[in-house]
Amino acid sequence: MKPFLVIITAALMLSVFTQPAHAKSTKEEVIELKAQVAEMQKDLAEIKQLLKQRPAAPSPSARQTAFQPQTISLGNSPVKGDENAPVTLIEFSDYQCPFCARNYRDVMPILQEEYIDTGKVRFVMRENPLANLHKDATNASIAALCAHDQGEYWAMHDIMFENPKQLSVDELKGYAVEIGLNAAEFDDCLDSQEHAKTVRSDMASGAKLGVRGTPAFVIGLTQQADPDKVDAKIFIKGAQGIDRFRASIDDLLEASK
Repeated sequence: MKPFLVIITAALMLSVFTQPAHAKSTKEEVIELKAQVAEMQKDLAEIKQLLKQRPAAPSPSARQTAFQPQTISLGNSPVKGDENAPVTLIEFSDYQCPFCARNYRDVMPILQEEYIDTGKVRFVMRENPLANLHKDATNASIAALCAHDQGEYWAMHDIMFENPKQLSVDELKGYAVEIGLNAAEFDDCLDSQEHAKTVRSDMASGAKLGVRGTPAFVIGLTQQADPDKVDAKIFIKGAQGIDRFRASIDDLLEASK
């Protein structure tokens, strides 16, 4: 693990201190560089913690619980896109997971433009906070579902992914006001942990599918006779590039014809 961290550290430092030949060494640039280094040190510490938490090699019994194609019921899960889209993409996510944030930032805008907005894919979110790694993640998931009660799940989803290190209870309540929610209803929902059971249910459904970390994705065919049901076909583990999603989705779109 240590050589891996050394490589990451060297790469991060090189990216910060490699400046164009014409760059000036001003006081403002030095301050900015120090801030960047401090931020990278925080990210590096989180990566180190994630590596420490890596599970041991799976036992034969654990391997038996790996993903198998199956039918999933969506229930009241937050949905974006046409409910009758032929393909459904389900994400299991954690609002403080840096890899989930990378997927939100780098992959989702492309999926939105190419597949969701065009009616080819329906996108579904399920909560999977890793409380042992991210202290505010469970409250963030509950906050998202409290916003869902008022029809603003995606607004809360976006603002939390854009501020993953500012997710204290007070900050979550501030975001509710910012996106125009009824503050009293939201505060009561969050303080009472009203949706804790839903979060646990999402996590249990993910575990049955083979979800062991975040982000994780299941892609399947929407049942046209009953759009609540999805015939899950493909499992994608971890943050992947857009090409991985394109290939999987395009295969299912072809199969749906």
